[in-house]
Amino acid sequence: MTDMMDSEKRRAAEWFRALRDEIVAAFEALEDSHDRGPLSDAAPGRFEVTETRRAADDGGDAGGGLMSVMRGGRVFEKVGVNVSEVYGTLGPAAQTAMAARKGLPGMADDPRFWASGISLVAHMQNPHVPAVHMNTRMFWTPHAWWFGGGSDLNPCIDYDEDTRHFHATQQAHLDPHGPEHYPALKAWADEYFYIPHRKRARGVGGIFMDDRCTGDWEADFALTQDIGRAFLPAYLPLVARRRVHGWTEADKETQLIHRGLYAEYNLVYDRGTKFGLATGHDPDAVLMSLPPLAKWV
Repeated sequence: MTDMMDSEKRRAAEWFRALRDEIVAAFEALEDSHDRGPLSDAAPGRFEVTETRRAADDGGDAGGGLMSVMRGGRVFEKVGVNVSEVYGTLGPAAQTAMAARKGLPGMADDPRFWASGISLVAHMQNPHVPAVHMNTRMFWTPHAWWFGGGSDLNPCIDYDEDTRHFHATQQAHLDPHGPEHYPALKAWADEYFYIPHRKRARGVGGIFMDDRCTGDWEADFALTQDIGRAFLPAYLPLVARRRVHGWTEADKETQLIHRGLYAEYNLVYDRGTKFGLATGHDPDAVLMSLPPLAKWV
């Protein structure tokens, strides 16, 4: 494979940025429309946007992105929606991290890379509103490219109807690409978001894929786009339904303990966290996924 994919890389990066803009606007609209129930009298939250940079080994430019974080809102206690476009040379630590997954053809001879994606994690004020994670991304080297990503729901108080809606919406977006995709990506998420040392899942699952390169870039990109498009219709109705619920101190305790699971997973197992830190990206952006408060028993 040659490195003549500039137009494809540009299209992917622009798509991730457009999805970021849509989600940020939708989340701020949720803050504005929360006019009854807990915290409705508080000021609506707004995203603080910071540019992030990745320094090259020689001190030159190696790309960056936008870190958009809202803290202390009416609905969102902390939510981050980050986009990035980084490039450079994979160092030994990053090469080791990639080789542990799949390996990169020709990586040892030509370790250049380019990567772009969107990453979102939302931790909610109301324990009845589920936390959520979503990301999509494209990775390229002169000898390979692939897509990855997905979304998963992480409630501390389970509602079966919320889980059904979240999964049904994702399936509806994946089925046009082939009926085999949803069950395969659901099973992948169930395996990927499992916490071995706790012997339990992080949440109620979702969809996930990685290292997707069928050889048909357009088809793989279209599938990745629909994973992103599924997010808002899968998640926003759950927030609207649960944000008006009152909660108890016991509910909040349950939420904080569940957040401990989320922190453990992201720090110990998450591939994106490992790759971001290994390639020298802004650590605040990489660790944006961590909750503002958590508790362990």
